[in-house]
Amino acid sequence: MNSGDSRGLRGHVSGVVLEPQDDGYDAARRIHNGLIDKHPAVIIQCKTTSDIAAAIRFAREHKLEIAVKGGGHNVAGRAMVEGGLVIDLSLMKAITVDTERRTVTAEGGVTLAELNRETQKYNLATTGGVVSTTGVAGLTLGGGYGYLAGKHGLALDNLLSATVVSAKSEIMTASERENADLFWAIRGGGGNFGVVSSFTYRAHPVGPTITAGLVAWPVSEASAVLRLYRELASSSDDEVTVASGLLCVPSTDTKVVGIIMAHFGSPEAGAARAKKVKGFGSPMLDTLGPMTYCDLNGMLDKLYPSGALYYWKSNFLAEMSDPAIETMIETFHRCPSSLSSIILEHWHGAAMRVPSDHTAFPHRREGHNFLILSEWTDPARNEVNQSWTRATFAAMQSFSTHNRYVNYLDQDEGETDLAGPYGANHPKLSELKAKYDPGNIFHLNQNIRPR
Repeated sequence: MNSGDSRGLRGHVSGVVLEPQDDGYDAARRIHNGLIDKHPAVIIQCKTTSDIAAAIRFAREHKLEIAVKGGGHNVAGRAMVEGGLVIDLSLMKAITVDTERRTVTAEGGVTLAELNRETQKYNLATTGGVVSTTGVAGLTLGGGYGYLAGKHGLALDNLLSATVVSAKSEIMTASERENADLFWAIRGGGGNFGVVSSFTYRAHPVGPTITAGLVAWPVSEASAVLRLYRELASSSDDEVTVASGLLCVPSTDTKVVGIIMAHFGSPEAGAARAKKVKGFGSPMLDTLGPMTYCDLNGMLDKLYPSGALYYWKSNFLAEMSDPAIETMIETFHRCPSSLSSIILEHWHGAAMRVPSDHTAFPHRREGHNFLILSEWTDPARNEVNQSWTRATFAAMQSFSTHNRYVNYLDQDEGETDLAGPYGANHPKLSELKAKYDPGNIFHLNQNIRPR
């Protein structure tokens, strides 16, 4: 691609076109995971759906690989490409809340913090993630686990319609009534079928105050606390979400074990449910109590800052047995970074009562998702931290299923075995890929090849 090509492109989009020599290029190519350092030939910061269509046409004409950046939070770094074209949605921030219909429409560059800020003005919310800097686009297209999943389903379960720009630059609506097969595919199939410029979600009454927070104990109590988490999870109804983790206190080397609880029922019921956690053992930290929904969603943000170096492995557990608990603790004690953590998410409730073939997302069995979230800051420590992550993942394999959450797969995983993230839905996804993207131009993702 030469400068003349880019000048022509600039005349066809209302957004910002950035090349390596331009101010703002380096900032635009940076994403959340500092381990990713790619240099696109051109970044198009789109402002409209038509800009996205023009960018796709340009990439096809000039045979450039396409990456799509929403929030730029995906750990695998698939929002960037070396030498290709990036469709950057970060300027597309429009959010519209319809209080009568209880819906919210958000453009593809919106983050969870921005979405929650607008919906909570009306005491409404839809399921988001657990770190508020995450973009709604990638989260939703891959699944969308969050604190509200037990009561209201995953983010994709709340999706009512989407505006999709196809591989041929066609602007389409995907919903149960229009292009229903495309709508099925984008709910779990990731960015394989087009670029989604806007999402319309169902919103639910939530907040403004809920019962939520984190309680942490010394890591010496990890066995007992993880068993408490298991007990809480087994007795949780739809209104309660619990998660647990082995982590370090920020800015120290103090290892702790923690439980996060969020209750979306009455304050009285929430306080009663919290007592069992607050009264257990001798906590070092206790923030469990009345809290705003926005504060809950931002509670973990400081633990996972933009620019740190990240490498993840995850798997759903077959069961959370005592030997699995002891293996987690043993491997965590060998962790080389005080920033890393091992996280357990309880998947249950409304999200698990959806038939596995109702959407492309297949994982509808109640259980625990086990996530090794390796984080460090010194590039010289890349190998030691990645090696620990791989070794910990291997040590947990005997307790794990084949099922894997696509949003947690890292850059060295995915295409060789898509049965893990897509299960029995993979053949249908492959057929729809052939219909909507037969040339596989949207392949910088957990790629589904056209059949």
